[in-house]
Amino acid sequence: MKTKIFLNLAVKDLDKAVSFYNKLGFSTDPKFTNEKGACLVIDENIFVMLLVEEFYQTFTKKQICDATKSSEALMAISVDSREQVDEMLEKAIKAGGTDYDQANDYGWMYQKTFLDIDGHHWEVFFMDESQIPEM
Repeated sequence: MKTKIFLNLAVKDLDKAVSFYNKLGFSTDPKFTNEKGACLVIDENIFVMLLVEEFYQTFTKKQICDATKSSEALMAISVDSREQVDEMLEKAIKAGGTDYDQANDYGWMYQKTFLDIDGHHWEVFFMDESQIPEM
């Protein structure tokens, strides 16, 4: 079996969070979805588990941070073009997210940042590895 990544995020309102990510183009996997959590498919081996805060808390003894005030992690996702970076940011804003920071254009990499409806920090980027300057 190939390695899979499951990113787990605490959310306040599961239905609203699922709707947000569906509007970004991620599908919901019903096998791993119920009233406590939902599995969003980013790619065949990359998933986001949205867990209501009470359920998320059963997996950790640590306090859940308020992602609108504290940084918990920076999630970064690659796309196939600069245009897709812009499209993803537009989708995130239309779905209720926030344009968080200015775009970064390094020539070989183009990146924009948004916060989801719970304040989780996402970076969307396109990278042309053939254009990376030699060090």
